[in-house]
Amino acid sequence: MKNTFGNSVAVTIFGESHGEYIGAVIDGLAPGIKVDTEYIAHMLTLRRPDGKISTPRKEKDEFKIVSGVVAGTTTGTAITILIPNENVQSGDYSQMKTVARPSHADYTAQCKYHGYQDSRGGGHFSGRITAALVAAGAICRYALMQKGILIGTHVKKCAGVSDREFGNLCVDITELNDKTFAVLDEAAGEDMVKAILQAASEGDSVGGVLETVITGVPAGVGEPWFDSVESMLSHMMFSIPAVKGIEFGLGFGIADMRGSEANDPIRMDGDKVITETNNNGGINGGITNGMPIIFRTAIKPTPTIFKPQNTIDFKTMTETVLEPKGRHDPAIVHRARIVQDAASAIVLCDALAMRFGTDYLK
Repeated sequence: MKNTFGNSVAVTIFGESHGEYIGAVIDGLAPGIKVDTEYIAHMLTLRRPDGKISTPRKEKDEFKIVSGVVAGTTTGTAITILIPNENVQSGDYSQMKTVARPSHADYTAQCKYHGYQDSRGGGHFSGRITAALVAAGAICRYALMQKGILIGTHVKKCAGVSDREFGNLCVDITELNDKTFAVLDEAAGEDMVKAILQAASEGDSVGGVLETVITGVPAGVGEPWFDSVESMLSHMMFSIPAVKGIEFGLGFGIADMRGSEANDPIRMDGDKVITETNNNGGINGGITNGMPIIFRTAIKPTPTIFKPQNTIDFKTMTETVLEPKGRHDPAIVHRARIVQDAASAIVLCDALAMRFGTDYLK
């Protein structure tokens, strides 16, 4: 099992849904970077469940930084973050230990780990582990903010309801980062919440689309081919539970255009090079061109639903019907948004350190 992402700046996550702790280790951050614990706590708050549109499981996420930070700044050694699990109900899963929940990792985990995996609450595959990713990403994101690099994600679509497009990027990003349900149009957000609650009342779930914009990244970051900015972001985004697709700029929409429409004309804005459009999402040849990076991810409906589902018992290798118990989200797209922000920050810190050296972030 490989639980580490990154080259110059690497993040390792560990723990299980119902284990004593989950956590993360960040290695490669330069010494002297400010670490704001209140900012980490704020980002964790945005990931936590929110009312009836989320799971009833409530965790305080009272994290501890046990290495790598002294007097509020990084020391240059590995940063270790611990987050306790307190509100667990492992008994809810005891009768489902060998029953594969459709579209979960239960069966694939059994194939890989031969029954030694922690099955409680999804174990290491649980979305609970994203709290550790958010905590690590908060440190990276705060460092990026000091360099003028901003990241913002909104729920572009949920249950068939669409949010408005980005407008003034700096204003929109600032507003999104204080919202529990991150939408640009409050009326659209209310309709999304209604649709989530309707699905929940029927024992079902919904998915959606997240759109992320990143501003302030200098041109020239990224490598051609295997460590392109798209490659690194895609690698990380598919590490987030429930992400099933990603597109940059116009994405799949660009396939129906002619080159004369899809190309981004280049011009000068004073002494700065810009493009008149941003159909390619701020990346050419795998390398940033200085324009905002824009990408979208497809988030599948929460796979655990309160409806009977056909499945198998992989211990007896017999077919059965699953009647789920436990605490589950009727939608996770609104909670995944801050995970996507954090994951993006980790990727950018790594890419910038590879291009300019680790001291760039100091």
